[in-house]
Order: sequence, then C-alpha cells, then structure tokens
Amino acid sequence: MIGKKIRLQRIINRNTEKIIVVPIDHGVTIGPIHGLINLAGTIDKIARGGANAILQHKGLVSTGFRGSGIDIGLIIHLSASTVLAPDSNAKTLVCSIEEALKLGADAVSIHVNIGAKTESEMLQNFGIVSKACLEWQMPLLAMMYTRGEKIEDEYDVNVVKHAARVGAELGADIVKVNYTGSPETFREVIEGCPVPVVIAGGEKMETDEEVLEMVKGAISVGGAGVSIGRNIFQHEDPEKMVRKISEIVHGKVR
Repeated sequence: MIGKKIRLQRIINRNTEKIIVVPIDHGVTIGPIHGLINLAGTIDKIARGGANAILQHKGLVSTGFRGSGIDIGLIIHLSASTVLAPDSNAKTLVCSIEEALKLGADAVSIHVNIGAKTESEMLQNFGIVSKACLEWQMPLLAMMYTRGEKIEDEYDVNVVKHAARVGAELGADIVKVNYTGSPETFREVIEGCPVPVVIAGGEKMETDEEVLEMVKGAISVGGAGVSIGRNIFQHEDPEKMVRKISEIVHGKVR
C-alpha cells in the first residue's frame, strides 16, 4: 500500500494528519457560479491560504491548476450530475482512474447519495472505483450524502453515521459527510467510521462564525478535517477564510 501512502501524504498535513480540501467542482452541477469564473485566480488564493488540496473535474485541470507558486494537492472528481436533470441525485461516472493518473492527480473522489432511487447503481460504481484505486494505489475520497424519499433529515446522526460507515466498508480512504449539528452527535459518526472523516461545507452561510463553529465542533471530537467549497471560494477573501479554518484544523502547525 506504499503508493496510496505516498499520495495521501501529498494531500494530508504530515504533522497534524489532517486535511483541508476545497472542492471547486460545482460548475458541472450548478454552472459557472461566483467564485469559479476565474479558476486560476481562485486556486491561487486557496493555495496561499494554506489548503492542502483542491477537488475538481478533469476538463479544467489544464486551465485552472497551478503552474507556479505554492504547491497544492489535486483530487479529480469522478462523479457528476446537474440540477437540470430529472433526478439530480443520480450521480454517474464521468472519469476513470487512468485518466486521473494521466492528469497528475494525487487522489480521486466519488459522490454517492445513500437513499436515492439510483443508490444501487452508485454503490456499484463505488465498488468499481474502489477496486481500481486499490490496483493503481490511488487514494479515494468518498462523498457520502443522505438524500432520498426515506431521508427526512440529511443531517440526522443516524443516517449520517450509516452513510459514513458505508464509505469505509466499501473501500474509501477518506469519507466526507454532513456535519450533524453538534460535537456530541458527530462523535457518533467518528466512532462508527474506521477511516478519516471530513465534513462538508454545504450551502453558503451568513457569517464566518457559523462556518468556524462547525469546523471547531467536528475537529474537537476527532474529525480529520474539512471539504468546504462555497464558504471558501465565494468568500470575499478566500485566502483569509482558509487561514482561519487552518488555524482550527492544523493549529499553528503548517
């Protein structure tokens, strides 16, 4: 497993063993929103702030990834759907491990909506990707969300910890889930998942304090870091916001 270990060290802080990922893959799902028009400029600010990795789709790596300056890890997202689809919860594979390797990826990610009508197809794809990641020694981040007819509250600890466990059981090296609202409930998610767990940022929040309080809560009970998009790249000062989050996730160690 040396290949995975080496690649993971490119996206995880070796001193704190925690990670700050900034996903900028939203252009496929909801279009060219504010903060993602000038990808190169956004990535530059994110890197200067101290993020460990960005997460994006394959097509814009050549135009948006850094050619100079501070280094930052690259996670290629393999899943996609759009809000214009009849079922936007149905994620399909749009990239392979081999493509990601050719693009210089340090890791790949997939998106699975537990509870969705197409859950079985997404789990099947998860298995296919997990197998390929093992063969190629590529780290896998699984975005495990709870969305569907049986899901009354996607932030409920019972469904979140179930989703996290599915991610670990099927071979993810890092699992991304929603924050459950309090350290007490999120502790249950951590305890039930034997691989590192990071929290999603969700919709754009009203204040920085809301975001930072969520991060503090997750880290205080053993969270492995964050994967926050809009609350960073749509911030008036993305670099400053990443630094604030880094102070919580990594402390004074950089």
